[in-house]
Amino acid sequence: MTRVAIIGAHGKVAQQLMRILYDQGDDFVGIVRNDEHAEDVYRFGGEGLLLDIEREDADAIARAVAGNDAIVFAAGAGPGSGPERKATVDFEGSVKSQRAAQQAGVSRFIQVSAMGVDDPVAAGSDESWAAYVAAKRDADAELRRTALDWTILRPGSLTLEEGNGLVTVGDRLPSGSIPREDVARVIVAALAAPSTIRAQFELTSGPTPIEEALAGLGTREHERTGGRE
Repeated sequence: MTRVAIIGAHGKVAQQLMRILYDQGDDFVGIVRNDEHAEDVYRFGGEGLLLDIEREDADAIARAVAGNDAIVFAAGAGPGSGPERKATVDFEGSVKSQRAAQQAGVSRFIQVSAMGVDDPVAAGSDESWAAYVAAKRDADAELRRTALDWTILRPGSLTLEEGNGLVTVGDRLPSGSIPREDVARVIVAALAAPSTIRAQFELTSGPTPIEEALAGLGTREHERTGGRE
């Protein structure tokens, strides 16, 4: 049985993730900002923990995640928030969580990012969008520098459609969409797939079963390195 700490458990991807973890018999701790959000965690059979990653430091987050087998960072400032909250939640919240993972000895860290955040932002783009892209890009870069067993998921546009377990993954993909349910299923599969450790990939709906798509990540890495460890 795996025990997972989910930071940002009130989000729609996290809600799907908690349902899947519960269905397969895994434990989870949902870290949320307030009592109302904690009700969502209890509803899915998990343990709710109140902690505001904007206000608390890495030490407090480390105490919250200690004893878990993995951390999923699925927090985000959300639509309608301004540039300042993109920085404090999407970037600073992730960096503090990365440091907390290292302090708590939780090496497995999965981060939900977004497709295309390494691309330049078009001139004249909305200020909040530009801040969001920068926050996700920089949080991913910080995570790649750590010694954690990280995985960075970069899904395309998120939908509320029912998932079908079929995806496309790759270093760079054409623009596309994916149900939040399938993003959650990829997270769960990644927790059990060594091929996803220290892997970053974009993710959309596609023709390939999730486990098969993730197994191919290890093959591509082997080809890139010429078989060298």
